[in-house]
Amino acid sequence: MTAALLFGGARQIVTCAGPPRARVGAEMQDATVVTESALLVRDGLVVTVAPESELRAANPDASIVDCAGGVLTPGFVDSHTHAIFGRARYEEQELRATGVEYMEIARRGGGIHASVRDLRSRGEDELFALAAPRLMRLAASGVTTVEVKSGYGLSLDDELKTLRVARRLAEALPLRIVPTFLGAHEIPLDHRDRASGRREYLDRVIHEMIPAVAAEGLARFADVFCEPGVFTVSESRELLLAARSAGLRIKLHADELTPGGGAELAGELRATSADHLAAVSDAGIAALASAGTVATLLPATMLFLGKRDQAPARRLVEAGVPVALATDFNPGTSPTTNFPLVLTLGVSRLGLSATEAIVATTVNGAAALALAGRTGQISAGYSADVALWEVSDFRELPYWLGDGRCVASWTRGKPCHPRDLELAC
Repeated sequence: MTAALLFGGARQIVTCAGPPRARVGAEMQDATVVTESALLVRDGLVVTVAPESELRAANPDASIVDCAGGVLTPGFVDSHTHAIFGRARYEEQELRATGVEYMEIARRGGGIHASVRDLRSRGEDELFALAAPRLMRLAASGVTTVEVKSGYGLSLDDELKTLRVARRLAEALPLRIVPTFLGAHEIPLDHRDRASGRREYLDRVIHEMIPAVAAEGLARFADVFCEPGVFTVSESRELLLAARSAGLRIKLHADELTPGGGAELAGELRATSADHLAAVSDAGIAALASAGTVATLLPATMLFLGKRDQAPARRLVEAGVPVALATDFNPGTSPTTNFPLVLTLGVSRLGLSATEAIVATTVNGAAALALAGRTGQISAGYSADVALWEVSDFRELPYWLGDGRCVASWTRGKPCHPRDLELAC
């Protein structure tokens, strides 16, 4: 029998134990916190959470991780990132500070288009070398599962290049990495300068990119930026149905800046998630609730853009929509790998309780990636994806503003981020 790993000495173990699905409504107020208990792991899976004395007696050969009075939680699930990119776009922050709007920056060739030009100039090895330390910084903030999108290539070769880098990252890093194809992130500038260009690009995504991505097994999801000025609801529907036909699950960037019907489309298609939603309509909220689509909210984005309004988290929760939180880590509108900061914003800007924020970043984040039966909770049979925190109560996680309190994290029972190597062994 494989030697077990026993996590003992934790002041609290936040299990989020429950059904293998997203939590809604009042369910988000229950993170199932246990005390005077330990966690037993074997072969990368959770065996049980039980009184520590019982587990030590029954498993005398187990390797011990001394949690030293800290708090053990499920590893965070960052279900929305754009981590594969080249240079930073710090000059855009200054432009926004002078009153230039995001869509105007894009119209001038900045925004996504700037990252597209940059990524196209770089090879796979360089992109890998840039992305790997960024993802490990996420691991250092308690993240054990992270979604990584393409979308800065906007050509067949460059989208495939990005997704191949994501595959290399998944093979090389201890994190669980979920790849998403986002060829419909923008209409490339070289397709905007003629009347037929827009349709030509849509056809390329549908008939060239999606089949190639599916044939190589490079992505689990397809995404589209459904927003006025980018892809219309009709175009988004066409793209997403083609992706689904190719065997990809679907998600949307929806209603980020204006209520354009993206959430309604997500509900219509029963997408796994609809993300952003700062401008979601009442009809959109109702559609998401009816479909059970996860609303992935990205409060760091609106903060960095200098926007006063945030997604209506309380209305979403009260309507029965499962809510997740993620970083939206990207070079233009959310350049942060500080995942606990997202919890802070979830409480201080979105009006969630600390418990709701924890559920939104664990089990509901997993559901936003169709992984709610594998990770996001500390329950028997689940992947041993856990994080240890230098706090005495889990409610401190959103309280300590921007503070690094993650002692160590494990993915599949293996050290992912060890701040203290002796503790993580």
